[in-house]
Amino acid sequence: MALSDKTNIILIVDDAPENINVIRNVFKDIYRIKAATSGERALEIANSDEKPDLILLDIMMPVMNGYETIKRLKSNPDTAEIPVIFLTSRTEAEDEKTGFDLGAVDYITKPINPAILFARVDTQLSLKRMRDELLEKNRYLEEEVEKRTKEISVIQDVTIMAMGSLAEMRDNETGNHIRRTQYYIKILAEQLAARGYHKEVLTPDNIKLLFKSAPLHDIGKIGIPDKILLKPGKLTPEEFEIMKEHTTIGRDALVAAESLLDVDSSFLRFAREITYSHHEWYNGKGYPQGLSGDEIPISARLMALADVYDATRCKRVYKPSKDHSTAVEEILAEKGTHFDPVIVDAFIQLEKKFEEIARQFSDVSGSCTEDGSETR
Repeated sequence: MALSDKTNIILIVDDAPENINVIRNVFKDIYRIKAATSGERALEIANSDEKPDLILLDIMMPVMNGYETIKRLKSNPDTAEIPVIFLTSRTEAEDEKTGFDLGAVDYITKPINPAILFARVDTQLSLKRMRDELLEKNRYLEEEVEKRTKEISVIQDVTIMAMGSLAEMRDNETGNHIRRTQYYIKILAEQLAARGYHKEVLTPDNIKLLFKSAPLHDIGKIGIPDKILLKPGKLTPEEFEIMKEHTTIGRDALVAAESLLDVDSSFLRFAREITYSHHEWYNGKGYPQGLSGDEIPISARLMALADVYDATRCKRVYKPSKDHSTAVEEILAEKGTHFDPVIVDAFIQLEKKFEEIARQFSDVSGSCTEDGSETR
């Protein structure tokens, strides 16, 4: 028998004190010993702050026998992993099978052989130590994975916001525009999901992805010449054709990024849909493809309304700003033409929240909160 620092605790459960003393003498110099003369007391000790590392459990006890005791131990998450060895005078094979079926790790019959008892207990404690070490390593690895995942997510979010802000800054807009549209699309999606619309797409996880991908909706503006993007007056038909290319430029950039990945990316899928199709009209008169109705991805239909509301509220080089009530009236007037009627209905239910978001993330200049026709 190896020397021990007595860090392991063995709980001996037997209604006969003399049996407890015999077993105690086998382990007293090696392990710390606790004892219980009933199943009820054994459960109390097992649930204490200083839990046993292994339980030696008799079967034939009054009130609560060993079988019932182990059932309760295994049904409690706090004690389920404590190894239990039945130590009993019941020698029938059926009794032994019952013990193992209930979760015992070993079954030893009386009278005991001290050397065999010690060897089996030592084996189970060694296995428990290895399991505990493995669980601890797994916990550490899970924490590290979670930590790294959060770091990657933060880096991703910052990168997206930076890319979106670069595009908006070229258009004399601010980062608050992309913040506002993020929250607009989020509450619209949540409202539709709550009403049972597009539930296969608008899951909680996908709504988070929509929120994250929204800032990239105008990333393609980076490829539009300043003389067109910043023109204070109405664009010529030729200039407007060039302006419309920002949807394709943005889509192509995201497709190129997606091709570098070895796996499908739901995030980039939503970003690509929004970037390419948020200027499509519900009646088919939008661009770049002239899609209509449900041909337009729901992500893009949501962004279409969010983007137009914000653009209407905000002053730009080519137009003055308008107040909230006017923006609501204009969106309602385009129900079924520019916008999906179901999304307009959701917007009307949420219009006060839209106004709150506009106020919360207002521009320093106030150009999007006081009085933001054609969106580019």
